[in-house]
Amino acid sequence: MNVGTVERKHVVILLGALLLMIAVKYGVYGGGQTTAAAPAESIPVVEKRLEIVRQKAAIVPGRETVLKQVSAELASREKGVLQAETAAQAEAQLMEIIHRIGAANGFDVRGAEELREAKPLGSDYGEVSVTESFTCQIDQFVNFLAQLANEPEILATNSIHINGMNDKKKSIQVRLSLSGVVLRKLVPIKKAGAF
Repeated sequence: MNVGTVERKHVVILLGALLLMIAVKYGVYGGGQTTAAAPAESIPVVEKRLEIVRQKAAIVPGRETVLKQVSAELASREKGVLQAETAAQAEAQLMEIIHRIGAANGFDVRGAEELREAKPLGSDYGEVSVTESFTCQIDQFVNFLAQLANEPEILATNSIHINGMNDKKKSIQVRLSLSGVVLRKLVPIKKAGAF
């Protein structure tokens, strides 16, 4: 190859590149005329928006910390809520608590006498109740109530009816209604106008 041939090749390549640039610029190659888009917003507006986004981003770690603290506090407060999938399961938990405490105090509690429908307790919680009857001695009943108060669940006695019996052991017949707190999702929703 000599110098003349190399120069011709360079000139041909340079001309091809020049034609390609002209075709792209005037839209012959791209299929249409292109114009530069005008900026949608001015630089100060975009900078202000960027500053707002940065401020919001700086707040996120603090809010996450507060959310974790509030979630932990809610979990500690809701430890006493009966954890169940249905209201019937929550009632069964109440009966199990009564049976367990009764057995620990030396008397037998058998079966529920009355189960009430779960009802609302504020806007976030509900209440389930169970009524049971049993026979025990006075000291056993006092110990029963003390252990019931020491349970971790949020429990309350709605009513206590005590009848004395004519025996030498000083036994009493007790009818106890016990309630527990559940999540609101377990309370059936009543439709307006339904009785």
